[in-house]
Amino acid sequence: MIKIRLRVQFLVLAVILFCSSAQAQRYLSDIDSSFLKDTVRPLIKRFENINISGYMQPQFQVAEADGAPSFAGGNFSQYSSSRFMLRRARIKIDYLLRTEQRMPKVLFTFQIDATERGVIVRDMFIRLFETKRNTLAMTAGFFARPYGFEVNLGSSYRETPERGRMSQTLMPGERDLGVMFSFEPQKKDHKLYHVKLDGGFFNGQGQSGTTDFDSHKDFISRLTLKPYTFKKMELGAGLSFLRGGWKNGTKYVYETKTTPGGDKIFIVDSSESNLGTSAPRHYYGGDIQYKIHHSWGETEWRAEYWFGTQPGSAISTTNPGTLPGVAGLPAPTYVRHFNGAFFYFLQNIINAKHQLVLKYDWYDPNTKVSKTDIGKPGTNLTAADIKFSTAGVGYVYYFNPQTKITFYYDIVENEKTQLAGFTDDIKDNVFTCRLQFRF
Repeated sequence: MIKIRLRVQFLVLAVILFCSSAQAQRYLSDIDSSFLKDTVRPLIKRFENINISGYMQPQFQVAEADGAPSFAGGNFSQYSSSRFMLRRARIKIDYLLRTEQRMPKVLFTFQIDATERGVIVRDMFIRLFETKRNTLAMTAGFFARPYGFEVNLGSSYRETPERGRMSQTLMPGERDLGVMFSFEPQKKDHKLYHVKLDGGFFNGQGQSGTTDFDSHKDFISRLTLKPYTFKKMELGAGLSFLRGGWKNGTKYVYETKTTPGGDKIFIVDSSESNLGTSAPRHYYGGDIQYKIHHSWGETEWRAEYWFGTQPGSAISTTNPGTLPGVAGLPAPTYVRHFNGAFFYFLQNIINAKHQLVLKYDWYDPNTKVSKTDIGKPGTNLTAADIKFSTAGVGYVYYFNPQTKITFYYDIVENEKTQLAGFTDDIKDNVFTCRLQFRF
């Protein structure tokens, strides 16, 4: 009995000591840097393959009006303009096997998010590393899509409370089921150490569906230039590509055309050959990050631009979890051309504990129409075609590397159209006060 008690106490002590040095990774596709350092005390050597990390984000929000629609954590309830919520509360467990040369060999990752809205799995995957040259890897399971910079920047490190509207609409949940192959040299003396190339095939529905509803897969690829330091500056960049789609449930496919009179309207193609074919989902993106280190801390600029083709329904451009339909019947497909961008300016004030955050982003789901076209009789244009832009301003105070508080205000503006409810700017600005602790 005494031996069992001592073993339990030893296990608890080992986990506590090990967790105290763990850190959540900055990018969703990265390996925690603590894995690659042989700093584990001999007392807990047997637990060196396990890394436990996590973070919690309780927050208070005030919206401009009751029932405000919002991408700052979801829509507000019908009769409420303020709320307390636990935005994220995550625990992540990584198990890494290494070679005798301390290079990664096999990684298993499991992460859950537990809030008042329920418990969901955020990551569940295996990554196999090639151990001869330590440059290649294969990932299989449920993991982050290799597209875009903002999508892959971890929520505990992101300076703004939420990702932009375009990220949330086109990449909901950030993760998907699939397999990915990567070129990423692990040794720092490799001449291509700062280059990473990912490419993989994914179901396409992400977390919004429990299973793939068709046989069409998305191919997603990203070429990343990891931050390269020269003098007091850092430069990083990336190019992203997605080619996929989902099954047309009917023969009716709508695309935006211009009439002889100059009106922009949705015109239907009802060819029988449309039924069952793939509605095009094609994205192209580029991003750049530039940082300067100085006596105050850091100054950073980020810019990211996406464009492409997105299928959807008459009322939505969000990637669906099930085949779009109405009353149990498949709905016609609406194909739109979109673009959008994210711009960040980050500035430490006085020292690294104080940070000013400025952000501007837009998402235009249908670049072929303007605000005056939407709402005209006979055009079939809906709220799903309206362009939104968001200007955000915030202040972040870092108590220590693990704890910070964020004050952030989103100023959201929509196109003023002829559509009822959107003839003027709707009241959907949101203030967020968030406390975060991570370990």
